[in-house]
Amino acid sequence: MSERPGRVVSDITVSVDGYAAGLHQTEERPFGDDGGDGSGAGLHAWMFDTPDENRVEVQRSAAAKAFIMGRNMLGPVRGEWDRRWNGWWGDDPPFHAPVFVLTHHAREPQPMEGGTTFHFVTDGIEAALERARAAAGDGDVQIQGGATTVNQYLAAGLVDELRLHIAPVTLGAGTRLFEGVPPLRLEQVEARPASLVTHVTYRVRGVRGEAPGHGAGTG
Repeated sequence: MSERPGRVVSDITVSVDGYAAGLHQTEERPFGDDGGDGSGAGLHAWMFDTPDENRVEVQRSAAAKAFIMGRNMLGPVRGEWDRRWNGWWGDDPPFHAPVFVLTHHAREPQPMEGGTTFHFVTDGIEAALERARAAAGDGDVQIQGGATTVNQYLAAGLVDELRLHIAPVTLGAGTRLFEGVPPLRLEQVEARPASLVTHVTYRVRGVRGEAPGHGAGTG
């Protein structure tokens, strides 16, 4: 694979048993049956309850120059865009960069405060990545989530670096990382325990069984 500017990274919080959200997600419970009120507070306590302890990881997760997410991460609206919905984050989302949302239903770009603009991509994950790379220039593109979207990019061999934040909770069922992803060759490059999370970073070297040098992790 030829050299390219920037990297494609995925940064996602999961439970010890690998789930990024529980079953039965709704507008009122975006993380579904997460062992709490459905807000994901248990999974993401490390970000909000102990921000100083995890400042480096929080800053790193926001440092990409373009982001990609699935429509389910943006919000609960399904089918045609029959009502105005601009995400869970209010008028000033935390991305401050272009965000490319995977969807089957076209919609005009939605500018937000703080530099975030949601762009809606209807022609697949590779088209979204091409647009995100163009927007990011020499900066990183981050596959934001949820787990189903991350899994699609991992299965397609399009992720260079995988950053997992493993929360000390179990969900038992839900949307699981690595579901439908072939066995990967991962190189651990960093690991750090904290009080409410363990941060682990892997370089994705490709699918296990393939010749070295094949896959996203060579770019």
